[in-house]
Amino acid sequence: MKKPEKPPWLDRKLSFSRTESFRGKISGVKTVCREARCPNISECWSRGRATFLILGKVCTRGCRFCNMRKGRPGPPDPSEPGRIARTVRTLGVKHAVLTSPTRDDLEDGGASYFAEASGILREFCSVEVLIPDFAGNREAVMSVAESGPHIVGHNIETVERLYRLRTGASYRRSLEVIRTASGPGGAVTKSALMLGLGETRDEVIRVMDDLLDAGCLRLSLGQYLRPGLRNYPVSEYIRPEVFEEYGSIGRGMGFEEVTSGLYVRSSYYEGEGENI
Repeated sequence: MKKPEKPPWLDRKLSFSRTESFRGKISGVKTVCREARCPNISECWSRGRATFLILGKVCTRGCRFCNMRKGRPGPPDPSEPGRIARTVRTLGVKHAVLTSPTRDDLEDGGASYFAEASGILREFCSVEVLIPDFAGNREAVMSVAESGPHIVGHNIETVERLYRLRTGASYRRSLEVIRTASGPGGAVTKSALMLGLGETRDEVIRVMDDLLDAGCLRLSLGQYLRPGLRNYPVSEYIRPEVFEEYGSIGRGMGFEEVTSGLYVRSSYYEGEGENI
């Protein structure tokens, strides 16, 4: 299959000229912005925003579209939740976002670390957690949801037919994570879908329907951009008007909120405010 040419509407340039101060303030913690090579990193950092990474930066799985390092992680750092909390407090962050690599080597998948960090952070800001599937451990999902985050996110990532790209993951298991998180604690549930991996329009709408059925309230849709040559190639660059159409369709189907656009990611916000 011929490789699609990058279109003119994808012309974002990274500039770190206004991020030096922020970079220094977060030097003691890890961010998924840097580890996953997010295209929004300079924009978010210039606004004083970051998605904090707990449980290290090595993933036990090997999703073909992800830039996270794969391998055998070291043991979790018990001081990590506290360090992130101190950083967030120093920065004056009003809405903190936490995520992690998948940690299949841990009995609870790292859920206890999410719960601890969420419990500390919610004392002085709203908290959003973007969790892995915890290998289908329902109690682990519930423990995080019951720790009090305002938003519990779990990314479905792609359509069911393309789940071969997600080593060790299961489409139905991811839906169950959303369904479980929708129950306890009263948190808003959220998911995200990358477009341009070879999915069809009908498949995208089917995922939306499945997420709604699982209790998902918010959805992010963005263009897949290949992080590096070892990652899965882009199959299609989606036109901006198609993202607008998907956003309208999702809101019409009943999602509380749909953010749909070229550079949208699960923890990326347009504008200065967050709707909690």
